[in-house]
Amino acid sequence: MDELEKAAKGMLYDANYDAAVLEKRKAAKRILHRLNRLSPDEDAERNGLIRQLLGKTGERFVFDGQFHCDFGFNIEIGEDFYANVNLVILDGAKVVIGNNCFIAPNVGLFTAGHPLDPERRNKGLEYALPITIGNDVWIGGGVSVMPGVTVGDGAMIAAGTVVTKDVPPGVIFAGNPGRVIREITEKDGERTDFSRK
Repeated sequence: MDELEKAAKGMLYDANYDAAVLEKRKAAKRILHRLNRLSPDEDAERNGLIRQLLGKTGERFVFDGQFHCDFGFNIEIGEDFYANVNLVILDGAKVVIGNNCFIAPNVGLFTAGHPLDPERRNKGLEYALPITIGNDVWIGGGVSVMPGVTVGDGAMIAAGTVVTKDVPPGVIFAGNPGRVIREITEKDGERTDFSRK
């Protein structure tokens, strides 16, 4: 079993020294280097590079500003996806994002984790657990999503949240570590005052 097959199974794998892993990561970095240097007017080339990089995309998507990932081929995005500036996805394992998802600036989706003991960590070993984000999810600025998390449909993750456990559908989730604040209700669809009073 090669190192990327181990990663896909959630096993410890050599993320830092294995030649095949490093070459796959470098292939992604080459595309990202081109992508992140494009003018905002070069939409067709930008979208072509995203389609080349990612495992699956919808027809309509936007990556605003800088984007970084490990491999790209483990990332799947649905229809009407929007990522604001500085999205980082460490995709040693699958990251599957549903339809109509909005990701605010400076968000990190991290499938990668490391052994607690320094001996194995110093050998470059890590593990990766998949992240799944449902449909109609809004992830606020500065959110960090940890390995193995599933975010349910219609959830809203508040800015600055550290998501260490699964998020139920249709809730506001906030804090460090994150927790359910309340359900999203029909009244939220009628709200017209968005001040912080």
